[in-house]
Amino acid sequence: MTGGTAAALPGIAAELTGSFHRKADAGAPLCPGAVRPRQRLPHKRKGAAPFAFTLSADDTVRTKPHPDPYRAAATRFGVPASACVAVEDSPDGTASAHAAGCAVLVVPSLLPVDPARGRTFARSLEEVDLGMFSDCLRRPEASGS
Repeated sequence: MTGGTAAALPGIAAELTGSFHRKADAGAPLCPGAVRPRQRLPHKRKGAAPFAFTLSADDTVRTKPHPDPYRAAATRFGVPASACVAVEDSPDGTASAHAAGCAVLVVPSLLPVDPARGRTFARSLEEVDLGMFSDCLRRPEASGS
């Protein structure tokens, strides 16, 4: 990598992040079935927000494929990563969640994800239900390194 290329990387990253946020703010469509599992999760309080919190690449020193993002999320939830099911669609995200010790539900999108112990696969979020999340957590091999 040349010095000029390395210098351009922060600008490229900022543009990609900005593009993502603009699309999300404009109401980018969700993957088919994305809302269904979330709607069926039991809420501990009435009127709970769609997500308890968000965590981005800016919130951890290392990002995917390192385990830091998933470890940070588990810590915010106040539970061990082994009590979490990560829903991922990419090899890096899957590697991150797996390394953190989460059970991983993989719904591949653009890039294929290799099968491994502790990973459950679904063709679409439309086929995911709460039973599948429970099955992911019951697997004894669902712990990562």
